[in-house]
Amino acid sequence: MKKNILAFLRITLGSLRDLAPVVILVLFFQLAVLQQPLPNAGELALGLLLVVLGLTFFIFGLEMGLFPIGESMAYSLAKKGSLLWLILFAFALGFGTTIAEPALIAVSGEAAAVAAAAGFIESSQQAQADYSQGLRLTVAVSVGIGIVIGVVRILKGWPIHLMIAGGYVLVVIMTAIAPQEIIGIAYDSGGVTTSTITVPLVTALGVGLASSIKGRNPLIDGFGLIAFASLTPMIFVMVYGTLI
Repeated sequence: MKKNILAFLRITLGSLRDLAPVVILVLFFQLAVLQQPLPNAGELALGLLLVVLGLTFFIFGLEMGLFPIGESMAYSLAKKGSLLWLILFAFALGFGTTIAEPALIAVSGEAAAVAAAAGFIESSQQAQADYSQGLRLTVAVSVGIGIVIGVVRILKGWPIHLMIAGGYVLVVIMTAIAPQEIIGIAYDSGGVTTSTITVPLVTALGVGLASSIKGRNPLIDGFGLIAFASLTPMIFVMVYGTLI
């Protein structure tokens, strides 16, 4: 219990330290550059407090639950020796964490609204919901496949730089083929997949898997899955936009 309290205090101090530059920057521009008082200072202070607490609880939860369970499951599946179950777990982890990403939900909803306003899809609520859902599913499936590719890379020991370079060659090719209206959305989709839910679990999977395989270095081989999770959505969303 005492250990958990000390860990919570340590993380709280870390959250305050990480947020301090942002707060100082905002205050400087508001007070020194714009020379205007802070609007609703009480509400801003309360909001900042909630942000600190939210960030602290999130990181504390990662250290207590998500990182250990991700690493232990990857280790256990690797020791079990079942490639099929390991691949299914990697795909399900990538798909499940991505489909639940708040950032992806926000971006897909905004993309649907803008597409409707521009006349690319019907302006009905159903059409926008279908477009948003299709975009989310496309990104989630692509992340699942990207994680599977990353897991196979760890198992086989393939060089990551060649695979990433090849992936970006595909991105460039698809950029030349895909409709211009979908390119920006596709590029942003690669960023929103690496957010609060996906990154911790996927990182834990890579580190746990590399730690359980003889001859693999967790520092060298355990990281890099996030790169595939960012790369594959750009390709898949441009394919989705070309077809739909």
